[in-house]
Amino acid sequence: MSHILGPMLKPEDDRSVVRERPPLSVLTSGYRSASERRRRITDEALRVVQRLFLSQNQESPHVVVFAAIDPGNGCSEVCAAVAETLAANAARPVCLVDGNLHTPRLPEIFEVTNHYGLTDCLLEQGPIASFTSKPLASNLRLLSAGMLVPDSAALLSSSRLQERIAELRKEHSFILVDAPPLNRYSDALLFSQHADGLVLVLEAGVTRREAAASVVASLRSIGIPILGAVLNKRVFPIPHALYQRL
Repeated sequence: MSHILGPMLKPEDDRSVVRERPPLSVLTSGYRSASERRRRITDEALRVVQRLFLSQNQESPHVVVFAAIDPGNGCSEVCAAVAETLAANAARPVCLVDGNLHTPRLPEIFEVTNHYGLTDCLLEQGPIASFTSKPLASNLRLLSAGMLVPDSAALLSSSRLQERIAELRKEHSFILVDAPPLNRYSDALLFSQHADGLVLVLEAGVTRREAAASVVASLRSIGIPILGAVLNKRVFPIPHALYQRL
């Protein structure tokens, strides 16, 4: 199976969708149980951790934004799995940030509350650690979305976001941000201004090739590095050099 997404991201007929081999049914309905599905996601998360964060051949990024193209592509689940796997294998402090201020999913995934978090730390004073949850693991903390605000773009455009991410960098080796869909909100772009790059989340059989190509072109035009891609439930980190062929 080829892991290169280049041919799949070229603009084609609007009906085209990003596809993957083996057939989609093997990936989406081939699980015998929820535990098998979880195991497969964990295995794939380990691949992205090894290639993107723990590779000996490149300098590891420290702040990475995960963003889907469309809603429902599984971005939060993928980001959570990568954060857990990274924390288990890196033996260094990891912070998972719920940057989806519209429909936060990480508190539900980890079964914690969302009453205090990112928006609160942008609006209030105090050390960044006081806004994160108790450790999800010995070296993994969660900064939940916090209270919902009417204009998230204005809040994320403020200098406070840069200051708070700088604080997170001082206290954590890796920061992973779960951002809302690129085709619906600008939030992922605002987070990416203070990150080392972005990982795209695509859904095989659903994400249109034209939409994917348009997003890649837009990200390039504003200088946001694309570090890798997640296709459906399979993680394919891609070196930046390969994106030059798209």
